[in-house]
Amino acid sequence: MPKENQNIISLLNKLEHEIHSYNKTIIALSGGVDSCLVSFLCRKYLDKENAVAVISDSPSLKRKDLDVAIKFCNEHDIEYEIVHTNELNNENYLSNPINRCYFCKSELYDTLHILSNDKYTDFEIVNGNNYSDLGDYRPGLKSASENKIFSPFISCKIDKNSIRELAKHFNLSVWDKPASPCLSSRFPYGEAITKEKLKRVEEAESILNSFGFKDVRVRTTNSIAKIEVPKEDIPKLKSSFSKIEKELIELGYTQCLIDEEGFVSGKLNRVIDELQYRS
Repeated sequence: MPKENQNIISLLNKLEHEIHSYNKTIIALSGGVDSCLVSFLCRKYLDKENAVAVISDSPSLKRKDLDVAIKFCNEHDIEYEIVHTNELNNENYLSNPINRCYFCKSELYDTLHILSNDKYTDFEIVNGNNYSDLGDYRPGLKSASENKIFSPFISCKIDKNSIRELAKHFNLSVWDKPASPCLSSRFPYGEAITKEKLKRVEEAESILNSFGFKDVRVRTTNSIAKIEVPKEDIPKLKSSFSKIEKELIELGYTQCLIDEEGFVSGKLNRVIDELQYRS
């Protein structure tokens, strides 16, 4: 048997054992490859009635990701529910501190616990956090721990690359889907979050998608848009920039810039390291 297949089988054996230990699950589904794979595997190992995916429809979730999540559940016969979270009513979230994600995840997990108590008794809550997340600044992990949320990929020490391999093994449509963190991550810490700002970022990135840029971020500071695409796509971005700039200005941006460094996931987290260094 090829080594690659042996590795897949080994990972799946670990995950099957881990997921069976939950018996019944509510899965926090965002439409990304991680949470989609968890939903798929819980449905596979626990059966439909014991694996319910819950999609949090909030202004910080792209409409495209909401559609992906719903479509994925329908494709794989996964029971799902849509809930509406209220993080935008929380000043701790709106003020956009460096631990903003903590407040967002806490709102989500509170909502899932209520759903569990009211409708899905004895269901464990699981998420798609993976082993690679432990090496990044992710305050949402603290909330998951406090709320006793299970993370099978972390428990089984499965990283992001392995998750994509497993998703590809099952021919899941999302296996190569670019990471799509919440829209609030486009703003520097300390700049207030509003529903209108989130919508504008979503529309701006949709415009970039329409020009053929699949992996893109529109980082926003005080109505100035700084566009990130992979380094190799920068020449293509520059050739279309005048048209893109015109459309973004029409959305309400005052200035558009190209980030010459190229796309770097979590770039705005660099300020956290700087603050910790200064302290």
